[in-house]
Amino acid sequence: LVFCSNNVCSQGQFPLTQNVTVVEGGTANLTCRVDQNDNTSLQWSNPAQQTLYFDDKKALRDNRIELVRASWHELSISVSDVSLSDEGQYTCSLFTMPVKTSKAFLTVLGVPEKPQISGFTSPVMEGERMQLTCKTSGSKPAADIRWFKNDKEIKDVKYLKEEDANRRTFTVSSTLDFRADRSDDGVVVSCRVDHESLNSTPQIARQVLEIHYTPSVKIISSSSWPEEGQSIVLTCESKGKPLPEPVLWTKDGGELPDPERMVVNGRDLRISFLNKTDNGTYRCEATNPIGQNSTEYVLIVHDVSNTLLPTTVIPSLTTATVTTTVALTTSTATSATAFSTRDPNALAGQTGPDHALIGGIVAVVVFVTLCSIILLGRYLARHKGTYLTNEAKGAEDAPDADTAIINAEGSQVNAEEKKEYFI
Repeated sequence: LVFCSNNVCSQGQFPLTQNVTVVEGGTANLTCRVDQNDNTSLQWSNPAQQTLYFDDKKALRDNRIELVRASWHELSISVSDVSLSDEGQYTCSLFTMPVKTSKAFLTVLGVPEKPQISGFTSPVMEGERMQLTCKTSGSKPAADIRWFKNDKEIKDVKYLKEEDANRRTFTVSSTLDFRADRSDDGVVVSCRVDHESLNSTPQIARQVLEIHYTPSVKIISSSSWPEEGQSIVLTCESKGKPLPEPVLWTKDGGELPDPERMVVNGRDLRISFLNKTDNGTYRCEATNPIGQNSTEYVLIVHDVSNTLLPTTVIPSLTTATVTTTVALTTSTATSATAFSTRDPNALAGQTGPDHALIGGIVAVVVFVTLCSIILLGRYLARHKGTYLTNEAKGAEDAPDADTAIINAEGSQVNAEEKKEYFI
């Protein structure tokens, strides 16, 4: 396009503008530029088509509107303390033939109010349902609300958006619905409002939860292997809201039987100089206004451990019996038999060869055998003497040899039947 005025032609004359976004209460700068201008006037007008500035001349009496720069190539103005009503389409006009215009849209962001959390009543009993609502008004466009528990986001929430009475801004609310648990006691619940007008700095409301619950009880022992003569401390760990104080110690369903040795100090039960009479079931009971709970510990006192080095013990034979049997037969031969028996349970429990034990057994067998041989020798010696004496008896007074043989008690004529002894 070619435009001429007073025999002077210009090419490409056209005003240039940009859209502007500003936060409510801030300042908006509107700039209109022309690359080529032959002394043609520029003008800014508002959405109501009221002239704000014509070149460097102010046309509208509004103290919030100020001239920033005015020249043949640029007309810049500023609008301070912007309100939502200032939002709309502004026009920059270049008074050529025909008039050229450019539009700039001014967007005003409504800043959301600081959020508030409602619906919390302190304290809350464990198991009750809780409904916390976070609400903020005045946002444009509608703000976003997010919930957190100790910086961990909760996704399952309800979101509601309502238009305000001015029909420009919105009121948004979000509801968090859950059942109170003891793990929630002391948890910080946060409601965070995100909006483009906040410049990446969200508004946050916080609420610390207070949950009351019945006690939980656990007994911790200072010794895993209590022995006679030692001491032991049983600690009753109890948690609850409110905190249960104090705790009650009992034994086998009754009071502690020996208060001098069994001393309760706070949550600790100390038993000195343990003995077998201390065996039993110890019970710790904790109570608070919400309820009570208890737990039990079974105490078993062991014998004192033998700390000496292990030694090899040679077990003695339970029974060692020597049986001697004498049998009479018609034979002249004599024999003796000795039997040695021992307790078959003498080596019970041995799982492998024990040289000391084997040596002991061999020694006993040798000893029994020697005793048997000595007894047999003495018996044979005594029997042989008697036999020789009887054989010569009656031959002392015989006049001759024939008579002596005939009269001898040991002769074949008068001899008794031969006897045989077995030992």
